[in-house]
Amino acid sequence: MSNTLPSTRSLVAQALHYIDEATGGVVPPIQPSTTFGRDENYELLGAYSYGRYGSPTVTKVEEVLARLDEGADALAFSSGLAAFAALFETVRTGQHMVAPEIMYHGGQDWLRMIAERRGIGLTLFDQTKPGALEAAIRPGETAIVWIETPVNPTWDVIDIEAAAKAAHEAGARLGVDATVATPVSTRPLEHGADIVFHSATKYLNGHSDVNAGVLVTGQANPFWEEIFVNRKYLGSILGTFEAWLLLRGMRTLFVRFEASSRNALKIAKHFKDHPKLDGVLYPGLESHPGHEIAARQMTGGFGGMMSVLVKGGEADAKQVAAALKLFVPATSLGGVESLAEHRKTVEGPHSLVAANLIRLSIGIEEADDLIADLEQALATL
Repeated sequence: MSNTLPSTRSLVAQALHYIDEATGGVVPPIQPSTTFGRDENYELLGAYSYGRYGSPTVTKVEEVLARLDEGADALAFSSGLAAFAALFETVRTGQHMVAPEIMYHGGQDWLRMIAERRGIGLTLFDQTKPGALEAAIRPGETAIVWIETPVNPTWDVIDIEAAAKAAHEAGARLGVDATVATPVSTRPLEHGADIVFHSATKYLNGHSDVNAGVLVTGQANPFWEEIFVNRKYLGSILGTFEAWLLLRGMRTLFVRFEASSRNALKIAKHFKDHPKLDGVLYPGLESHPGHEIAARQMTGGFGGMMSVLVKGGEADAKQVAAALKLFVPATSLGGVESLAEHRKTVEGPHSLVAANLIRLSIGIEEADDLIADLEQALATL
């Protein structure tokens, strides 16, 4: 994160700054109560009534997240998919949704399901094809245009400003999954997005021990209030202890992201012309088709996510993944440990991911050790 603006580092530090007035503690306390008392007139004693609506610890998380993304407000959810669902529950029968052909498969499966069950239109566009997003939008009908950038797991880069312009001209809202970029590197609201999404399970928490999701809005308007009501009645608010763990994880967000980005770039450069690979997918490489846009949008580093295309095919890719010793063979991303997975196997029948693709989440170990592990695994072919 050597090119991170000083103001970005300062923003992270300020957002997480805390001193408890009662004790002087520098870590926010946990308030685990699920219900809150009333006075003799049955008026609430404070700002909270019931844990499903909100709590002091969750509010602190939301304040930090809104500040990191420079938004008007934030909502924390029990998982990334819970946040995703609360947003798309706002789409009515007869309306239309737009999303990439390749994206987080759980989210796409949800879109397919509600489209089929509720008579909602769904168009999936090829994120590698210029003009495909614009062509997929139906003016006056499309409610939400959804993008990921970088796209999981091919790490294609979508221009947020161009997507926002196309969505707004058609009367739609733009939602951006910035899980991989994180607020340290990319703040989509600055580029015209309406809603920012994070699977906080990933980089924001960073320790593979919390399931959480986040939505951040540029405006606290009636649409945002509808999302809040969806969370309230779906019961999908983030738990108090998980909120506290998320706060703890975010205290090291920028140093973890910096280490992962640095490692990933070194690994990508090492393997980009490897004789046993058909390619390395990483937006930090100058040869990457989306590098120019990524360099403009990702001002704090290119992140720790990359994929490699193993020569041969699916069996060869699985063999390499199984031979890794330092990389943990597991789903998820953004933790301090490095993970590897054969992505097509995980995604299921709708997957368009290449059969020879291995997704790598680069952690904070020594880059040379990770390089050596990949080399020995490729040597088994």
